[in-house]
Amino acid sequence: MKIATYNINGIHSHFAVLLRWLEETQPDVVCLQELKATDDKFPRKELEKAGYGAIWLGQKSWNGVAILSRDGEPHETRRGLPGDENDSQSRYIEAAVNGVLVGCLYLPNGNPIPGPKFDYKLAWFARLQAHAEELLAADIPVVLAGDYNVIPTDLDALNPKSWVRDALFQPESKAAYANLVAQGWTDSLRHLHPDAQIFTYWDYFRNRWERNSGLRIDHLLCSPVLAPRLRQAGVDREVRGWEKTSDHAPTWIEISDA
Repeated sequence: MKIATYNINGIHSHFAVLLRWLEETQPDVVCLQELKATDDKFPRKELEKAGYGAIWLGQKSWNGVAILSRDGEPHETRRGLPGDENDSQSRYIEAAVNGVLVGCLYLPNGNPIPGPKFDYKLAWFARLQAHAEELLAADIPVVLAGDYNVIPTDLDALNPKSWVRDALFQPESKAAYANLVAQGWTDSLRHLHPDAQIFTYWDYFRNRWERNSGLRIDHLLCSPVLAPRLRQAGVDREVRGWEKTSDHAPTWIEISDA
């Protein structure tokens, strides 16, 4: 079973790239972030023609998350992250697919710092930690996949010093991610490639793609029940080089049958 996460950075702007990637790689489950589309504008019929059922949580111009499945429509279990009933941003959706609970998330960017956006980022992270603990207590196979907007370590950036004033690399952000993993989650890509400098995102500006000045900010965390089934993890890096593409590349894991 192949589970992928992909910040599409506008599902309409980059839909042709998404369809091409789905056809070439045929992942079983896909978590999408930054749909930048309202619910009624989600391309459900087009994805069904491509062989994927979907659930989604849209938002006009910003945010938006979705889960795609080759095995029919995912069984939705949650819309929105618990902990703040006044939070109107579309950043979390959850579904059961083939015996695995999949949480798709788009963690806030947090810039500029300091300020309310960074405060919101840390508060959202705290809510994610609380929900993640509940998922672990259920003792079931879970993957939390998405754009975490966190550079966990120096190894996860080509030039760490250039990010020291960015919300993605603040001590509080890195600590929040480390504390989440310390609950018992396995950072799949880093677990299987402990010393490799692997990136999932390259900014459009300053020729970062051409210089391979990237970041690893898209992560798939596996619960203790699921982690022993982890077989492979990687990044479809070439997708970032396609025409009219997202600034992220699809990141994926492969797990064995239960």
